[in-house]
Amino acid sequence: MTPSIPSLTSMAQALARPVPVLSLAVFRIALGALLVVDCWRFLWHDRIWRYWVAPDLHFTWPGFGWVQPLPDPWIHVAWLGMGLAALLVMLGLFYRVAIVALTVLFAYFFLLDKAEYLNHFYLVLLFLLLMCVLPAHRALSLDAAWFPGVAADHVPYAAVFVLRAQMEIMLIFAGLVKLTPDWLAGEPLGLWLRAQSGAFPFGALFEQDWVILTGAWATVALHLLGAPLLMWRRTRLPVFGIYVLFHSANAVFFNIGIFPWMTIAASTIFFAPDWPRQLLRWLHARVEPLPALPDPVAPPARALPGLALAGLALWLAVQVALPLRAGAFPTEVRWTGDGHRLSWRMRIYDRQATGLFRVRSGDQEWLVDPEDYLTPRQTSKMLVRSDMVHQFAGHLEGIWQEAGHGDVAVHAEIYKSLNGRPAQLFIDPQTDLTAVRLNYLRADAWVLPLQEPVWGVAQNRAAAGRQAAAEAAGG
Repeated sequence: MTPSIPSLTSMAQALARPVPVLSLAVFRIALGALLVVDCWRFLWHDRIWRYWVAPDLHFTWPGFGWVQPLPDPWIHVAWLGMGLAALLVMLGLFYRVAIVALTVLFAYFFLLDKAEYLNHFYLVLLFLLLMCVLPAHRALSLDAAWFPGVAADHVPYAAVFVLRAQMEIMLIFAGLVKLTPDWLAGEPLGLWLRAQSGAFPFGALFEQDWVILTGAWATVALHLLGAPLLMWRRTRLPVFGIYVLFHSANAVFFNIGIFPWMTIAASTIFFAPDWPRQLLRWLHARVEPLPALPDPVAPPARALPGLALAGLALWLAVQVALPLRAGAFPTEVRWTGDGHRLSWRMRIYDRQATGLFRVRSGDQEWLVDPEDYLTPRQTSKMLVRSDMVHQFAGHLEGIWQEAGHGDVAVHAEIYKSLNGRPAQLFIDPQTDLTAVRLNYLRADAWVLPLQEPVWGVAQNRAAAGRQAAAEAAGG
């Protein structure tokens, strides 16, 4: 035990070491600005109404069924309040109140409907939770300019470290989860890029399998090798440049909102904590020579509270454990979805499904089209996620019971395709979904196994050839 004590002590001392606050302040400004843009984007495209007002059913999170949409127009008022809070965070005005308000409101909308889950919303929520306890308003803020005692040149290194660690966890797991047979064989990347081949002058390249495979493997390498290299000063700038190109390309090819820009902004946290000052000085020196700066004088380090260190350790442990939990299921997460959410499985599936539900009461049977009860967006999300299928079956049971039909059975007949595979049954059609429980810690027996373990660009090209031949023969 003795050798571990100095190690823990040295880690605590390193986390308490004062560093310039500028990189943290710039991240605060960028995060607030991007959320202001996203709030406006949702209003412009009327997504508040489409996502949270129009649907009659919302797919709630376990334990959060009490979180329900406010009636219109109050839900729009809440959204505008979130935009105002994001603006105040960006400006650094009344920061402590604004960041808590922004976090609460963002979490509220996040929890309203699992159908609207996106990994980048989850990442924003994590950033906001962290920013609630970080002193990001100590510089480049109206609080620092207007209120005595707020401004400071330095913060404990722990404030920078936790953001770096969060980014490393996200980036590395985003690479690890792509080590799947389909991704390494080029799908679904090939499906997505070939669908856009006509939209770009260089789109013909997307018809070449080697281009797709190179892109798929390079993406894995960028995350698994590039993320650690961001921590090393000698490789940080070129790797950051590659990430900028990568995320910019994602913004061009895929409709993923603010995520590419937020990731680029968050990646700047890996640079020296005073990088904004260094950059401005470098740009100024291009115009006129500048005298050398004196070495900055940092205040003496103050030991971090034990509670803060324990909270930091617990946070990082949870962030590592959540993506790993999928390994506890003996199922194919790409197919079943066991452990999918909160695990950085970004842009690695293409799932299409069609289906109907059968409601039975005695000798009577009703066929139910999900779009009679859900929005098209909710329907497409529900049909490929077993937990949402189960929740929708319970919703149908409640509707029929309220209509006076007593005890009813609900069966699902859903055909699902993963990454271009031929569609196969997803849910056991013989199972009464109202009679089985949804398991969160083990696999559900009523979710049928994936029949084709590997499906890549070669398989999709062969399937397309067979389909073309069949159509020609039929013609």
